[in-house]
Amino acid sequence: MKNIMKDSLKQKAQQLLTRDGLFTAAQHLVPQQKISEVAGRLAASQNPIVKKAFVNTFAKAYGITLEEYARQNLADFKSFNDFFTRELAEEARPIDDTEQGIVSPADGIISQIGYIEQGQILQAKGRDYAVGHLLADTNNQDGNYYEGGSFATVYLAPSNYHRVHMPFDGTLIETRYVPGTLFSVNNVTAQNVPDLFARNERLVCIFETQYGRAAVVLVGAMIVAGIETVATGKIDRSDSIQTLEHNLSLKKGDELGRFYLGSTAIVVMPKSAGVEWSQDMEHGSVVQMGQLLGVANKA
Repeated sequence: MKNIMKDSLKQKAQQLLTRDGLFTAAQHLVPQQKISEVAGRLAASQNPIVKKAFVNTFAKAYGITLEEYARQNLADFKSFNDFFTRELAEEARPIDDTEQGIVSPADGIISQIGYIEQGQILQAKGRDYAVGHLLADTNNQDGNYYEGGSFATVYLAPSNYHRVHMPFDGTLIETRYVPGTLFSVNNVTAQNVPDLFARNERLVCIFETQYGRAAVVLVGAMIVAGIETVATGKIDRSDSIQTLEHNLSLKKGDELGRFYLGSTAIVVMPKSAGVEWSQDMEHGSVVQMGQLLGVANKA
């Protein structure tokens, strides 16, 4: 038994000493909230020197050009936040019009896509998390309701367009702000941090749709300075779950919200939608907002 425990500890130590392990371990040690707060203040600054330094450096580092955007000059943005949430030019992202099609809510990369089994969503190879936990289900009902349903997780890289749009037609009936950690949400962290998306700060948006009750979850991350939706405005951080009721009808492709610095959007569909994801949609697929992810086959 001692040898088994010794081997287990040795294996964990070796994992931590890898580059990915060190990156993940460091996130446990740093003051995540304080770093994000400081980043938020700098990103919101309209001081011309601060703004220019941040915008120009970021654009150069990530190879960002403005051909697809409504504003074509870096000097046209009021702050780094204004630049980061820049709006697309008209018709830059046509919304797929397939009947009962479910479209990507954002530009990014498919982190995972698939079906909910035994109340679990796939986070990364070998790692699952509970859908009820993700949705902050205080009544312990969502796990059962979404059993056999489907999900799509879209990771937004720093260079991406950072507004989130509707993947389907629906009426927003509830938002739940859920406080939490602020781990990075890239592939390395997804592979190494258990329950990543269900423990990070997030905003859960619940919709009534023709398919039943569906959700879009906006997940915060390290240095994410804020989350905003068209129904709530910018969310004020708090230490407890904050629930608001709404009655806002939105069409597929309408803007739902935006991230102030990058993160992840997760679409959760009920079994009654009968979603069949497109065969070319898999882990690592690059997608654009409005692109077809799959088709619902509601009976």
